[in-house]
Amino acid sequence: MFDPLLHQSIRSKLVSLLIANDELPFKALKEALDVTDGNLSSHLSKLEKKEYIIIEKTFEGKRPKTVIKISSVGRDAFVTYIEALKQFIQEN
Repeated sequence: MFDPLLHQSIRSKLVSLLIANDELPFKALKEALDVTDGNLSSHLSKLEKKEYIIIEKTFEGKRPKTVIKISSVGRDAFVTYIEALKQFIQEN
């Protein structure tokens, strides 16, 4: 069965970017996915709620910096999702 949270194109791309990079700043994700701040924040909130990602907010000097990391739960969920996709393709 497909994970409904990951079976959405922006979220699956987002998680795959994090798996490839371990962590990325909010701005880099926004640019890579070509989405608005609000749209990205909405997707991140859903992933954070399921503990697929970890959001760290810090400051560089006086400027806020948000970094997003993939969690082990998120990594495992994505692997399971990809395996379900492979199985679906092989069966159809």
